[in-house]
Formats: sequence, structure tokens, C-alpha cells
Amino acid sequence: MTGLPLRQLLMSLGEPLVELQAAPAGLDVPVRHVSILDPEDPPTAAPGELVLAIGARGRAALPALRAAGRARAAAVAVKLDGPGQADALREAATEAGVALLSVRRETRWEHLDSLTRTLLSGADDPDGTGGTGGTGPGGPATGDLFSLAQTVAVLTGGIVSIEDPSSRVLAYSRSETDEVDDLRRLSILGRQGPEPYLAKLREWGVFSHLRGSEGAIEIAAHPELGIRRRLAIAIRSGAQPLGTIWVQEGSRPLTDTAEQALVGAARVAAGQLVRRRRELSADTRLTQTLLTGLLEGSTGPQSLATHLGLDLRRPVTVLAYAPAATDGRDVELSRDEVTGLISVHTAARHRGALLAPVDSRVYVLLPELPPGLPPATLRDWTQETVDAARDHLSIPLRAAIGPTVPGLADVPASRAQADRILDAMGRGGVVPDVAALQDVQAEVLVSEVLALLQDRPELRDPRLTALTAYDSRHHTRLGESVLAYLDALGEVRAAADALHIHPNTLRYRVRRAEQLTGLDLAQPQQRLLAMLQLRLPD
Repeated sequence: MTGLPLRQLLMSLGEPLVELQAAPAGLDVPVRHVSILDPEDPPTAAPGELVLAIGARGRAALPALRAAGRARAAAVAVKLDGPGQADALREAATEAGVALLSVRRETRWEHLDSLTRTLLSGADDPDGTGGTGGTGPGGPATGDLFSLAQTVAVLTGGIVSIEDPSSRVLAYSRSETDEVDDLRRLSILGRQGPEPYLAKLREWGVFSHLRGSEGAIEIAAHPELGIRRRLAIAIRSGAQPLGTIWVQEGSRPLTDTAEQALVGAARVAAGQLVRRRRELSADTRLTQTLLTGLLEGSTGPQSLATHLGLDLRRPVTVLAYAPAATDGRDVELSRDEVTGLISVHTAARHRGALLAPVDSRVYVLLPELPPGLPPATLRDWTQETVDAARDHLSIPLRAAIGPTVPGLADVPASRAQADRILDAMGRGGVVPDVAALQDVQAEVLVSEVLALLQDRPELRDPRLTALTAYDSRHHTRLGESVLAYLDALGEVRAAADALHIHPNTLRYRVRRAEQLTGLDLAQPQQRLLAMLQLRLPD
């Protein structure tokens, strides 16, 4: 990888996200990789890396700077609590010979990581041609999305951002900060349009107009909301929405040809985004194939270990995520959104994390875990992802934490246990949205017994089968009443309250069920069978 000069990286990221504090080796130092240094990890770096020192504010970042200098890294990015900290860090950076970048307090680390990776991938393929050396029909505008955003800014005289269908910022143009309105600033800092502003755009019908229009539409200024005038155009491939280009007006009016420029830019962006979706590199395809095979137990661990340089004997864990409900949303779109969110959050916590979507579930393999990693840490990481999916995508997720196993050879066992937990979660009951086996041991075992009864009708009590059939034919609730009575350990009033009926009504229903079927609920074995079988779905 040739890398991107630090100067160009800073110009592309811009002041809204980072600020240069020191560059003892100059601004032509190539940045080849970006890595995330967790505060729990020992400070390490590699040549040419931009190290994002998350959780290490102020002097706590000194070990990261020294390690980066020893490894000949390109730069270290930190957050500062106050101006006094910058002096000490600048001195340490100069002594280590590594550049120091300060990151705005509001900036999300996963956002900075994602944008930097996009810029670095564009540096290796500046023409967007997949490394073939050719150029597209649009000349320079067929390069990465950041280049396209900058070109549109020049042609329109405005401030540009390119967003995906979920209003997440993919790229943006450089601008003078005093010309940026609140919507633009908050979108770039958070990587996504803030919900109150998005709600206003929906209220004004902006998104519905975009869906139905081939051309650019205008959104009037709303000074009371901190929103300047802007133009917007949908990016689409046929009927499929791919995103939106927004152009905010700055201190000068937009050019007369701004709308025409947006039409051309939307077509160029569509080509780039379609290529991104369709062109999966051979290396990535191979990784996905080997990972899926390992999770399913059809491929041995050595292939993946050799391909990625992993240690076969280091601890590993599998996490599994599944949607709790789709709420009528497009399943494919939801899965893409969830997969993207999981990948960003997981990468922020574990640099070697690997993702494999399989059917409706997304599996995360965490290889080479540090010895003695507390289970609470894995739970916190997983809960953060589930909370983010709910808060940012309005998608409820369930997540299962597989056991930490000794090495890659045991990955299928960790995945199998994670699946057992998700299966139990999917069958209902009061369960948390993030769980390991010890949290839901009883629920998992009962769930598996019910699955056996579901698949093996000959194991069921025919009297209980007859009771369920009677309820179905006569629209009664005898089986439900018996189950509530048994769950309440025979406490009639508690069971009646749960069903919102009178205790005498419950007594009648239980007696009626016994008379119809010949059941004797005074017998422990019959009670046990009833408590299980009456939980089967109709």
C-alpha cells in the first residue's frame, strides 16, 4: 500500500474533525493504515499507521506516542481535555518523531476510523477503477467520493455532503467553518444527520420529493433552526435509492449551473456506489468464504489462520446478532444497515474482528483475545452495539455471547452455543437483549425441549393435544388457563390476575379442562408435561 501523504489526509478530513498539533517529520509522511488502540491494550503501532488512541486523554496518551515513534508510525490522534495538555503531548510527539493530531471532543471515533479508511482506500485506487489504471467517462470526478464532493463544491459554489439512504455521511467537501450551518456541522461530527433536523426534513416532505424527482430540489433557509438554503438530489440506480447529494449555500449564492452540476454528480456517484456494492475484492471474498466455513465447521482453522496470520492457539469468541423484529421494514436494507453498524462498533473495540452475515444473523469472530479478558468487557461491547442499533437505526437486536474457547479450532462450538442462546431468545419469554449461556440457562434448555416436542409429535401427551384442538375449534382458552394456573404453582388468584379474569372463572376452566381430557393435575408427571406441551406454538 503506497499510502496517502499526511498533508492530503488532513486536507480531506478538515478542521471539523481533527487539528494538527505537531509534525516533526513533515507533512509528506505517508499514512498507509489506520488502527484503533484500546486503552486496555498495550501500546503498539506499525510503520505508516495512524493510531487512534481512544480513551487515552491528555498525558494518558504518552505511552501511545512513544510506542508509535519506536514503530515509525505516521501519526497519533488523541482527544484533549484542555489546552494545557497539548504542550506536553506536542513535546513528546516531537521527541518521538511522530505527528500528533487532536480530535474534536464531539467526534465519534468509529466515524473518524471509517472516513480515514475510505480515504486510504481511495489513495490506492485514485481513479475508482479497481487498480486497472483506466479512467471513467467523467475524468477526475470518477475517483473517490471525497474527490467527487470537492468537485461538486467547486461547480456549485456550495458546501457538499454525500449521504447514504440512512442519512449517514459518506463523504464531504472542505469548507470554511464560519459558512457551515448547524445541520452540516452536526452531520459531519456525528456522521449522521441529527434526528430533530431529519424529522423536520421529513415534515417538509423533502425525502418524499427526492424519491419522486429525477432532478435537484431546493430546501429554503430556516434561520430559526440554523439551516441555510440548500439543494439536494437523489442518487439512484434505476428505482433503487443509493443516497443523496446535499449542497449547502455558504456566504455566496450558489452558481447558476448548480442544479445541472448536481444531475451529473448524481450519475457519477451512482456509478461509484454501484461498483462499491458489486466489486468485492478477491481477498475479501476469500476471507468471507473461509470464515463462514470455519463457523459452520466445514473448513478447518488452518486456512483462515494462514490467510490472515492468526495464532491458532489464542483465545477466541463468537458473538451472534439477530433482529428481534423488522417492524415492516425492508429486510435486506435492515440487514445491510445492521451489518454496517456492527462492523463499525466491533472494529472500534477489536482491530482484528471478522464479520460473517449468515441468513438473518450476523456473526462476529473475535480472534486472539488477550488472556484473562473479563466477560463483562465482552458484554459491554455487545451491549453498546445493541443500544446503537436501537438508538440510531430503530432496529431492535438480540445478541448472544458465545463462550471464549482456547483457539480457532473450537470456533464451531462457540458459534453453536451462541445459536442456542439466540434460538431461545427468539421463542419469547422474559430474556435480556444481550446474554451469555449462564444468563439464560433454563430458558435455553426449556426451549430445546420444546423444539424436540415440536419436531416429535409422538412424544406429546394426546390429552393435551386434544385440549389444544378443543380450544381452536370452540375459540376457548382452557389450555392458556391451565398453563397460567400451573405457572403460578396453583395460586388461583395470582393466575387469575395474570389472565385478567375472576378467580372463579379460572377454577371453572381448570375443572373443565380436566373433565374434557381426563387429565389429573394433581399428578406431578402430568403437571410437568402440561407445563411444557402447552407452551408449544399453535
